[in-house]
Amino acid sequence: MTNTLQSGAVRSVLERLFAAATVEDENPFPWPAGRSYAEASAQERADVLEGVLMPISARGGTLLYALVRAARPETVVEFGTSFGISTIHLAAAVTDNGVGRVLSTELSAAKIAAAQANLAESGVADVVTIMPGDALSTLAEVPGPIGFVLLDGWKDLCLPVLRLLEDRLAPGALVVADDTTLASMGEYLDYVRDPANGYASVDYPVEDGMEISCRTA
Repeated sequence: MTNTLQSGAVRSVLERLFAAATVEDENPFPWPAGRSYAEASAQERADVLEGVLMPISARGGTLLYALVRAARPETVVEFGTSFGISTIHLAAAVTDNGVGRVLSTELSAAKIAAAQANLAESGVADVVTIMPGDALSTLAEVPGPIGFVLLDGWKDLCLPVLRLLEDRLAPGALVVADDTTLASMGEYLDYVRDPANGYASVDYPVEDGMEISCRTA
């Protein structure tokens, strides 16, 4: 059985990007003095941090690949492309499934260009469409049923993006949120962990945390 995630082209790109991310972690980009991150708009954050990878972990990427292989969704939605590390994992799974497409959204033009180059180098660009702009606009018209969602953009927007997509989620759709150890994910976690909102949800212990939620409503 094919595992594109282990192909030479994909491994080469991911190893390079994860190595760069390690350097980034050791030398974090300083938020500009005199500007409030909390008060900055999504576009302002994207502009300031356009050179910062902010990736999922390697184990988190493997988890994404495995979940998409198992679920075989026809439509995969990603909130937050960045440099395309998570997108490559999703696209590798879709490629190996032989069905489906990844629809990703990103505010930063610089990151879109970088992600497209990384996807092309990995050989999985054909199954990915990156939509430039605010996710609350770009994802508003994505047709359902949506079988898989990755939420890895600005944390204060994860719940609004999920609520935007909810009426198009397929029964049993999987929703994965990254960086769930951050305090800014508290409202999101409260929502998906409340069965009244239509999810069965569990945390997964990868770096910075992931929450895996199944749409039950």
